[in-house]
Amino acid sequence: MKILYINALYAPYVAGGAEISLKLIVEGMQAKGHEVAVLSMVPEPGLHVDWVDGVKVYRAGLRNGYWPFAKDRPSKFRRFLWHLRDAYNPAMRRYVREVLQQEKPTVVSCHNLVGWSISAWDEIHRAGIPIVQVLHDMYLLSPDSTLFNQEQVGLAQDLTRRLLRRRHKRESNSVKAVVGISRSVLERFITQGYFRNVRQYVVHNARDIPAINQPRLRKEGQSLTVGYIGTLSAAKGVEWLIRQFKASGIEGRLHIAGRGKEDDLAHFRQLAGNDERIHFVGYVNSSDFYATVDVLVVPSIWEEPLGMVAVEGLAANLPVIASNRGGLRETVADGVNGILCDPDRPDSLGDALITLWRDVALYNRLATGARSSIGEYLSVERMITEYERVLQTMTMDDADA
Repeated sequence: MKILYINALYAPYVAGGAEISLKLIVEGMQAKGHEVAVLSMVPEPGLHVDWVDGVKVYRAGLRNGYWPFAKDRPSKFRRFLWHLRDAYNPAMRRYVREVLQQEKPTVVSCHNLVGWSISAWDEIHRAGIPIVQVLHDMYLLSPDSTLFNQEQVGLAQDLTRRLLRRRHKRESNSVKAVVGISRSVLERFITQGYFRNVRQYVVHNARDIPAINQPRLRKEGQSLTVGYIGTLSAAKGVEWLIRQFKASGIEGRLHIAGRGKEDDLAHFRQLAGNDERIHFVGYVNSSDFYATVDVLVVPSIWEEPLGMVAVEGLAANLPVIASNRGGLRETVADGVNGILCDPDRPDSLGDALITLWRDVALYNRLATGARSSIGEYLSVERMITEYERVLQTMTMDDADA
């Protein structure tokens, strides 16, 4: 097969887990003998070719009002104009046409289309090439990609969202196949009427995480070091975690690692106040970070598509406290490798912290079984093989048509 992958970013530009997973998939498919190329975006204008670890990568300059992956948050009006153009951006379609003409792929695997817009679909359809759409987030449902606090938005905001996504549901029915990185994210789209009569698959992401350390078993009376690592934003539940940690009264520390918009970070620092137990450690190597904490908290308030950070924590033999949202329920099993809490019951997070601080026997049991509970997510070969089967099925169907 000759496969073109389209995503907003590609290494070394990484905004989240989608880019990490995509690089593993692309390199794995190339190692299996398939021809691969990647089309991604950069802030600089034009189209040029780059090579990343032996993979051909096209870098296309985003044609919109600003670069959405910068640290600063633009005004609401500028964001609205950006999303208005991103609802269908024909200027980005021209890049897709040029790369399709050069590469002539047999199948196109679309991932995060933010910035590209669904105009990419139309250009691929025009070329008569089958599309496999992989769902990493809610971008095709909502401009903000998270549907965070959707139930609290006003009529005007809801109408705006519907306006900006009026074509997406209809056009989703014309892709060849759809892949959810979790059952949760796929079902969210299906219940909204997307991807009707389209072949549907679930392929869980995976990471190659070596088993380095044995579980760190706790003793009675020890303090508890709590960790959070990821994007610092409201949707990720950072404010909820800070408030609950402060209210819990446990003996311990809270280490917060990651980056975010400058105004979000300022808000979280203000919320932490002068509490010397709370430390913002910035961007750090994840494996080094896991070695410094006793429990990982993934307090996402939005419907996390999968939550690979939870997998990473479990692979590091850490019990995980996670919200019962989205794909986190597919990795964190309550009472088996962690504790699930409910954002609709805010104190459930503080209760979980207190439980793992006080109940040393429970902590040790969860830590001991953490890594073995997520074996599927530690097999990159499994993930690549499953994607290969999906793409091969699409190309064979297309040949038989």
